[in-house]
Amino acid sequence: MSTYLQGTLRRRTGARNETAEAGFTLIELLVVIVILGILSAIVVFSVRGINDKGQGSACKTDKSTIQTAEEAYFATNNKYGDMAALEVGGFLSGASQWHKVTLSNGDKAYAVEPIPGQPCNGA
Repeated sequence: MSTYLQGTLRRRTGARNETAEAGFTLIELLVVIVILGILSAIVVFSVRGINDKGQGSACKTDKSTIQTAEEAYFATNNKYGDMAALEVGGFLSGASQWHKVTLSNGDKAYAVEPIPGQPCNGA
């Protein structure tokens, strides 16, 4: 008799364990969704500043390119040139939309300044 009860108990216990392990509970799924939400929020806020850093780097590169073109133009012509002269002379592939060149001292000095209202105005 005890073997019959033990067998029945084992079958019932086994059936309970099989159904309990068959899938995830609602609480487990909600915990996973909350964790994924937190991770996605962290990623969104960390990626947010990358665009600003990229814009700053582009501004610095644009200014540096103009300065290099000015020095090459000066080495060739013994004077500095405006943006149009740099472009016509082949020192720049195109005029900058972010910076302007201001000549002074009879074309013997120059300044590269950001154009107001453009992205590099604060750089």
